[in-house]
Amino acid sequence: MRIEVLTLFPEMFNSLNVGILKKAQDNGLFSVNVTNIRDYSLDKHHKVDDTPFGGGAGMVMAPQPLHDAICSIDKEHVCRRIYLSPKGKTLSQSKVEELSKEKNLMFVCGNYEGIDQRVIDLDIDEELSIGDYVLTGGELPAMVTINAVVRYIDGVLGNSESVNEESFSNGLLEYPQYTHPQEFEGLKVPEVLLSGNHQNIAKWRYEKQLEITKERRPDLLK
Repeated sequence: MRIEVLTLFPEMFNSLNVGILKKAQDNGLFSVNVTNIRDYSLDKHHKVDDTPFGGGAGMVMAPQPLHDAICSIDKEHVCRRIYLSPKGKTLSQSKVEELSKEKNLMFVCGNYEGIDQRVIDLDIDEELSIGDYVLTGGELPAMVTINAVVRYIDGVLGNSESVNEESFSNGLLEYPQYTHPQEFEGLKVPEVLLSGNHQNIAKWRYEKQLEITKERRPDLLK
């Protein structure tokens, strides 16, 4: 998978070059190419924002640098172009799995009060949000989305079963996990997990999923 990122703060994406994600990139499973939008500004000071028509607080990212950057990097529009925005549809596990099947993705990170609507109309395929709150820019939402998506690429995780036995994989939150020692600070591992009876273990885990989901996310049970 090829991932293109357009941002005013390329250095923020250095965090994608650690741990599992770095190893996966080194193995050629996906690539992340980060472009500074300012490099496409025709202004001598590399200005990328301006005051909004109609008035209002803050500044808006101007169309020219962003439009030129998008068209230069993705001339044939082979990328699925995503703008990270509080106005977008909320990112879900089903959307993550859908995006993981794409060969080319582009994430456009806005800042200030957002980007000129004409860039959205001309160049963007969809808007995505990671929740009902506002951040200073689209960089963190882009990183969250990339992290979630690339986990579904074959070979990125050491154990391919990991994505099948976690929260949301079957519509429920994940069951509790335990490891050695069997007792820690007076708390013991549930006996059923030590029994070796896989049928009982599966039943216990499913019941715990239902219990936790009902308590924390009852909306998922619908």
